[in-house]
Amino acid sequence: MLGSNKIIWTACLVGAILLISKLNSYGQARPPAELICGKWENKDKTLRIQIYTVKGNFLAKIIWFSDTEGKPMSYWKDKRNPDPALRNRTILGMSILQGLRYDAEENSWEDGKVYDSKHGKTWNASAKIDQKGILKVRGYWHFKFIGKSMYFHRIN
Repeated sequence: MLGSNKIIWTACLVGAILLISKLNSYGQARPPAELICGKWENKDKTLRIQIYTVKGNFLAKIIWFSDTEGKPMSYWKDKRNPDPALRNRTILGMSILQGLRYDAEENSWEDGKVYDSKHGKTWNASAKIDQKGILKVRGYWHFKFIGKSMYFHRIN
């Protein structure tokens, strides 16, 4: 009897968390396109991004990253950027994802660009949230099978 109560309470808690994650700050259900909006942390817990929308385009910026050298995040610059005029901008707060558009038929975000500051490269990008709530961002070169994926979980 006690074990079945735990299962019921766990199921209720998980359901409530899923419902809350789909609500906006006013308690209204988010449109499916906006489910990507919010704060996300990568699988390795070394990067946090915030995804937001401006006029139907989804963008992301870096809000935190792990520094193994012990320097403040404001120290790190975009030194590998191919544009010399941008090499002095800080990594923290930098826009790294832009132009994603929601595809309702595929329930994914497509046709964007993702910037990799480690290598100074910009790639095509797509994103999808799986059944477990994991965000998969795929950076690729012309074809999705030629690329790399990063996985994120939602954070508060």
